[in-house]
Amino acid sequence: MFFYLSKIFWFLAQPLNLAIFLLAFSLLVALFGWRKLGGVSAFLSLLILALSAWTSLGALMLNPLEERFPRPPAPDKVAGIIVLGGGFEGAINLARGGYDVNSGGDRFIEAAVLARRYPDAKIVVSGGTGTLVLDGEGDADTASKLFTALGIPESRLVLEKESRNTYENVENIRRLVMPGKDETWLLVTSAFHMPRSVGLFRKAAFPVVPWPVDYRTSGQEGVGVMRDNPADSLQTTTMAIREWFGLVAYKFVGRIDSVFPGPND
Repeated sequence: MFFYLSKIFWFLAQPLNLAIFLLAFSLLVALFGWRKLGGVSAFLSLLILALSAWTSLGALMLNPLEERFPRPPAPDKVAGIIVLGGGFEGAINLARGGYDVNSGGDRFIEAAVLARRYPDAKIVVSGGTGTLVLDGEGDADTASKLFTALGIPESRLVLEKESRNTYENVENIRRLVMPGKDETWLLVTSAFHMPRSVGLFRKAAFPVVPWPVDYRTSGQEGVGVMRDNPADSLQTTTMAIREWFGLVAYKFVGRIDSVFPGPND
């Protein structure tokens, strides 16, 4: 139930959709003569779009998430490298049979680099199809094709294909790999996604070493307008709001112990 509610809520709450709904509402109420209410709704729609696309609001919201877990020195030995899904174009890969990556594809590029650095480590990829409507190939399926094409033996891969969100990623991985007490496992995911991911692994009593990738901010954006192109700014704002909502929701339902997990928790 949580999965479906979260997807529906996010469909309604993400900035672009919310702006469209507010604009549609303003037109609807204007037809009934409620022009003042319609004007307020239209203004809110414009404000959401302007702040999201034309200002550095998104970067300012995303940067604290990215800075929360700095990348540590590389361990001497690791038992496995865990890669959370979210880096492939699932619909395109299902249709064309390739391994096209999206803006989160750094997760799999870094995993391939780490696989060469640690030739004895298992590569755990977690990710099924986490959408309600769109059909696509799960990231674990696509990752298998990519890694074998890059020369990584299939025997090193542990593929978790059923999870639809980060909580299910962690629960399914824990059951699959059964980590040993003294083993070191690297966690590879987007830097902005690391606090929520680490919080979930801690709750599952599965110690991991955070290995953040896929940074979206420089940390030097500051407060201002037109610091990035509007499409990228809108995407950054959307990701930031989604991740903060996710942290609050996971804390509320007891899936993580802190609303903003950190290195010293």
